[in-house]
Amino acid sequence: MKPIKPLILALSIAGILSLPSFALADEASASSPTKTETQVLAEVKQLQVLSALIKVYATPKEDALVLYEVPKGNLLDILEERGDWFKVKISSQTADNQAQFGWVQMTEGEYGAMTLAVLPSKGNVAIANEATGAEDAEDALHTKAFRPQNPNLVVTLPPIDPEQVPPPQANLPRDSVPISDRWRVMQALGFKFPWYDPFNQNHLKGDLPVLKEYGHDLFINIGAISDTLLEVRNVPTPVSNQSGGSNNTYGNGDQLVFVQNLIFSLSLSRGNTTFRPPDFEFKFSPVIQYNYLDVEELGVVNADPRDGLTRNDSFFGVQELFIDYHLRNVSDRYDFDSIRVGIQPFISDFRGFLFQDTPFGVRLFGNRDNNRYQYNLAWFRRLEKDTNSGLNDVTQSLRDDDIFVANLYRQDFPFIGLTSQVSFIHNRNSETAREFDTNDFLVRPALIGDLRPRDYQVTYLGYTADGHIGPWNISTSNYLAIGEDDRSPIARKQQDIRAAFHASEISRDFDWIRVRGNLLLATGDKDPFDDKSTGFDAILENPQFAGASTSYFIRQGIPLIGGGGVALSGRNGILPSLRSSKDQGQSNFINPGLGLIGIGADFDVAPEMRVFANVSNMYFMNASSLANLRNEEIDSKHLGIDASVGFHWRPFFNQNVIINGSAAMLKQGDALKGLYGNDDNLYSVLLNAVITY
Repeated sequence: MKPIKPLILALSIAGILSLPSFALADEASASSPTKTETQVLAEVKQLQVLSALIKVYATPKEDALVLYEVPKGNLLDILEERGDWFKVKISSQTADNQAQFGWVQMTEGEYGAMTLAVLPSKGNVAIANEATGAEDAEDALHTKAFRPQNPNLVVTLPPIDPEQVPPPQANLPRDSVPISDRWRVMQALGFKFPWYDPFNQNHLKGDLPVLKEYGHDLFINIGAISDTLLEVRNVPTPVSNQSGGSNNTYGNGDQLVFVQNLIFSLSLSRGNTTFRPPDFEFKFSPVIQYNYLDVEELGVVNADPRDGLTRNDSFFGVQELFIDYHLRNVSDRYDFDSIRVGIQPFISDFRGFLFQDTPFGVRLFGNRDNNRYQYNLAWFRRLEKDTNSGLNDVTQSLRDDDIFVANLYRQDFPFIGLTSQVSFIHNRNSETAREFDTNDFLVRPALIGDLRPRDYQVTYLGYTADGHIGPWNISTSNYLAIGEDDRSPIARKQQDIRAAFHASEISRDFDWIRVRGNLLLATGDKDPFDDKSTGFDAILENPQFAGASTSYFIRQGIPLIGGGGVALSGRNGILPSLRSSKDQGQSNFINPGLGLIGIGADFDVAPEMRVFANVSNMYFMNASSLANLRNEEIDSKHLGIDASVGFHWRPFFNQNVIINGSAAMLKQGDALKGLYGNDDNLYSVLLNAVITY
């Protein structure tokens, strides 16, 4: 603070002696200054209150008497400044028309912001004149202090120029009306939406809380999906023995499939999930399916040929039934730990190469470091599947097939934009009882070689990654399978499992076109009768790769005609694992393996329409196991060329109505021609409609 001139000090002392109250001790310093010794600046500084409430003290001390409390937004004139203390004028008046004064302190408030802000503002010339006795405005602009305005003083303002920009308004507190339920502000304003409208606030879609007596953060979300499929296909089909042929004669493989799924979901959750997981969630997802199959050969729809050539079947399955409980938050950014118990969906990697299912299990999961790390620790036990629908059959006992999972995800590693995952997955299978499927075919153990029950344990060590490096989109999956099979059905003795798998997809976007390349290598078994099983097999695969469900080889299950009751590959699977059933059978690590090289492209021809095409050249890594099962020499490893084209149409530019269609063809290679004795091209055409509420 600048030194106080002697004359000002003398005048102040005189003012103190003439004032009757304690508050006027501070007022004296601003009263009766002389024109020659005191000057008022043209720019008088002001304080604006930024915190919710500040205190005005009688003296510049924190333990002084509190005179007033001033709310946020008010402006205060600065009369004197001492460090972080400011002497200000209070607008209220005393009984004798004397203005009151006090001291406020500028401190650091909540979130690091200051409680006060210093603002420059134009000095009131009329007040300055009255305070100093100046005869004109020019003199008043040179005074340093002024006293409070006399209430009887009349100030004449200059004419207002309408062309001038008005000064900014003070940041004053706004009037507001308290609302008891913040979720229903729209309804309070008169907006009403029908109960069936999912695009606006809806109780049924988790937009508004329900059951107020249990709190204001309990939500319900109800969904329904209609999934309709019509498919025409040609699949290698044997001629039934009962029809006069033999089991290695290639018959008419034309088939027609119609499937209607009604999928329902009910979710009850508690908590505000905008920035953090729910405190609690209950999820129930039942599925009702009707399916129809029309074939040209007996013994396809059922092991009993008397069931004819068609099948009408329906089934009720439960795909989700779990409780998710939020254990704790471990940071202020809502890194968390949660546990989920029950029938729940799980996928072991980005593309579903190893294990994708809805098993029963217990899963501990969470994240760390602002979600840069995610982890899973889980135990699952597989459920029996209905043969024709592939849905969970909760009326049967759980399978003696356990999966133990530990994996860790790291975002932006080793490159920014790429997410890496390391995983440890152990599969223990001890199913000793014979099991027949819904159509009376034997699925456990497989109807090849040794029909005695078997146990196996296999551990998968994996590294997968998904993301981009610069302009290149990268997805890769790598697994090493190590374990022991106590009695392989083909080798008929104990085997050490040593197998490997690699798949990569590299793509790049060019405006509305994405071009990609695919590579897959799954090791095959060289010698079925040695002590090692080197053919790679998964637990339950559902690969999103090389065209996925539009690819003929991936989508269709191809039986190994004349090679026992097994399939060359399962439906929605890419590995030629020689299982009796992908859903209900056991893993088999004596198989021919697979090599695939392919290219594809996606074309976003319109915002609502995507067209895609894929071509893959496939071959067996080693055909020794096939030659053993067929008891004949397999001269070629070339499986064939798979080509497909399809479209994905969203007529309303959203996910509520989706129409999918595709056509695929498998041009048989020499290996398939040798297996089936027929060089006809295999094909499939499908149309799929998905309607979601």
